[in-house]
Amino acid sequence: MQDDISQAVLAREEVARYLRGDNAGGGSEARERIHGYLDELRTVQRHSLYRALQHPLYPILRKIERKHEQLQHVTQAVRSRSKAFLWSSGIFSSLNTVNSFSGSMAKRAKKFLESTSNHKSHTDYLVEPLVLDDNGIRPPLIAAGINLYGGPLGLLNRHVTGAIPIRRNSRDPMYLTTLKAYVAEIVKKHDLFFYPEGGRSYSGELKPAKTGFIQAALSARRADLVIIPVAIAYDLVLEDHILAHQSVKRRQRPFARELAEMVRYAVGYRSRAFVTFGAPIPVGHIDGESRTEVLELMRDVRSRIGAQQKVLPTAVFAAAMRPSIARRDLEARIDRLIEELAARRANLGVHSGREAIEEAAEPLQTRGIIVAERGHFRVRERTVLRYYGRTIQHLLTTTGRTH
Repeated sequence: MQDDISQAVLAREEVARYLRGDNAGGGSEARERIHGYLDELRTVQRHSLYRALQHPLYPILRKIERKHEQLQHVTQAVRSRSKAFLWSSGIFSSLNTVNSFSGSMAKRAKKFLESTSNHKSHTDYLVEPLVLDDNGIRPPLIAAGINLYGGPLGLLNRHVTGAIPIRRNSRDPMYLTTLKAYVAEIVKKHDLFFYPEGGRSYSGELKPAKTGFIQAALSARRADLVIIPVAIAYDLVLEDHILAHQSVKRRQRPFARELAEMVRYAVGYRSRAFVTFGAPIPVGHIDGESRTEVLELMRDVRSRIGAQQKVLPTAVFAAAMRPSIARRDLEARIDRLIEELAARRANLGVHSGREAIEEAAEPLQTRGIIVAERGHFRVRERTVLRYYGRTIQHLLTTTGRTH
C-alpha cells in the first residue's frame, strides 16, 4: 500500500515520464524499479520509541557530554509561523508536523526547516537530534548513508528514528530522479536533517558541500523554506583512528567491521560534543535549477558551518604540534595560533596555550596519539594527530604542517 508521499512522487512529471516509457529504460521495468526505490526510501519516526533508544545506547551516550550553543535560533524558528526550515547540519524540517515545542505552539507553527551540518562521526546521528530532544524539540527525519541499514540497525533507522537511506555513490538516473522527487515531497511535510559533505570527513577537514539534496529540497518550491546551519565538534572523535587511516588508504571498510573497531576504541573514551546552531538562511527565493545560485548558496552554508564550529583544545594542540617539542615551545606556538583564530573571530573553546595543553595532553596521550616525557611531547600516531589538526584548517590564513 502506497503512502501519501509515494503517491505524490509517482504523480510528479519527472517520475511519470519513466512510468509512461518516455525516457530510456522506462515502462513496466521502470515502474517496478521505482516502486522498489520508494519502498527503500520509506521511513517512519516513532518518537516515544526514539527516546527509549537512549537506554540501550547509554554505554555510548554516557561517554559523550552533549553541549549546545545558540539554541535560540532553533527555538525562535519553531515559534515562528511564517517560514519553513532546512537544518544545515543535515536537517530538512516541516515544523507543523515534526517539531513539538511547547505543545500547542508547535501545532500552530507553519515554518519548514532544513538543517545541514558538518559530519565528523557516526555518533553525529545520535548527538545532534538528541540535543534537540533534550530541549523539548522533536528531532527531524535524517538522511543517512545506506551502509547504516543492515541488520537490526537498519530496522531501527527505518521504523524508529525516521532515517532515510541514501545511495550516495549511485549514478543511476532513475534512482536519482526518484530520490530528488521523494525529498521534494517529504520536505513539504517533515523536517529533514542532512549532511552536505555527503559522508564523514576522513581527513578531518571540512569538505566541500554537495548540492544534490538542496536542489531536491528547492524543487518543492516552498517560498517559506529556510536552512539552519549546524556545526558539531568533539574533543575526541570515537572512530578517529579508523577515519584517519582510511584517509591514507582511500577506501572505506565495511560498516560491520568498522563497528567492531569502534567498540574497541570506545574503551576509555570520553569527549564533549559541542553542537552550535546558526541563524536561519532564507532560501525560498533560490532557483533550484540554477547551478550558479545553488553553488553560491552551499558555499555560504559551508562557510557558516565552518565559522560556527567550536575550536577545542585537542584541535589547537594538534595543529601546533611538532614531531618532538618542549612543552614551553608548544605553549608559545598554541598562543600564536589562538591569536590568529581570535583575529578571524573563530568560535574559541580554548584561550591560551597553557589551557590547551592542560586539557588536551592527557586525552591525546591516553588515546595513544602522543607521548609526554620529561617536559617534552612527541608524536606517536602522526596520521591521527594530523586528522585533528586539519579540523581547524579552514579557519587559518596559513596552516603549518602537523606532524
